[in-house]
Amino acid sequence: MCPPLQFPSVSKLHRYSINTRWTGNRGSGTLDYRAYSRDHLILAPGKATEIQGSSDPNFRGDKRRYNPEEMFVSSLSSCHMLWYLHLASVNGVVVLDYEDRAEGTMLETDEGPGRFTQVTLRPRVRIADSAKIDLANRLHQEVGAKCYIANSVRVPLTYEPETTASDH
Repeated sequence: MCPPLQFPSVSKLHRYSINTRWTGNRGSGTLDYRAYSRDHLILAPGKATEIQGSSDPNFRGDKRRYNPEEMFVSSLSSCHMLWYLHLASVNGVVVLDYEDRAEGTMLETDEGPGRFTQVTLRPRVRIADSAKIDLANRLHQEVGAKCYIANSVRVPLTYEPETTASDH
């Protein structure tokens, strides 16, 4: 058994609870690999909606539902965006629009389980003042050191920001 993780002085501890419920029993459970659906629901206390999940279609999942790999990339993208908006706000960069077309690459090998080898965030940001475009772009690198999710994973993250200004 591994020893417990050691953390520096903790001033706040946050806990997150998720209920993942499998909904894919077609009547015979997991009697056979093809006998069941990978469909599931992701719920959180106090949330009004549920997330419909499945596995990637390459692994017998439903392409209309979110899969764990997409949710992983989404969590990195969302965390980056939220920290970016915060840093922009405290640094006097007025963000008017933000969209990220994030992409993750997962390698599956014959030798063992697959893993993500790269996640690229491509935020497209529109700000109010063109004089702050350089600062706006630099903030993306600072976010990388602050994002809780990014600091919790070992996959390499790449940032390819594109910033425009509405006063141009």
